[in-house]
Amino acid sequence: MTDQSIPWQDGHWTTAPPHVALDDGILRATAAEGSDAWRHTAYGFVHDDAHALVAPLAVGEAMEVSFTAPWQGQFDQAGVYVHVDAERWVKAGVEFADGHLGLGAVVTDRRSDWSVGFVDEWRNAEITVRISRWPDAVIVRARAGAEPWRLVRVAPFEADAAASAGPFLAAPTREGLEVSFTRWRRGAADDALH
Repeated sequence: MTDQSIPWQDGHWTTAPPHVALDDGILRATAAEGSDAWRHTAYGFVHDDAHALVAPLAVGEAMEVSFTAPWQGQFDQAGVYVHVDAERWVKAGVEFADGHLGLGAVVTDRRSDWSVGFVDEWRNAEITVRISRWPDAVIVRARAGAEPWRLVRVAPFEADAAASAGPFLAAPTREGLEVSFTRWRRGAADDALH
């Protein structure tokens, strides 16, 4: 399978953002204040209103999303969202928290977890997040600009689950987060972890 761009209009929003504009091929989306995705763990709450623009993702495929944003608000976030249903999903990308930009993933199977590490040097860069779907897992990689890929996460994922994936954004604590999504591509899943 050769890599190909996914037209923005081929996706559908899980929760539509309050403002979306297409400008010379770049999708600019503004997150609603209070939007997020999380289930139960540590905080006790359930949020399922992050804004994700998704299209089908089959076993053996990968999806890449590139974006920039002004990281300012606590928990501002963007990346790739993989959706099965309200209780089974993955979000992977960057999140601004406690003054640092973090690269990580939340994997949810009825309850959410969170892994994260600082990437403050990526704050002004175009960031790309890549999800590869294997028969029993999703593999998350990310990079800033043309840097080498970093392995972010290997997580279990059901082979027979009908999944969709694509760009997402959320702004749990403020209004006005605008993310500029510059690319959305589909291709063959990575065939190795290393």
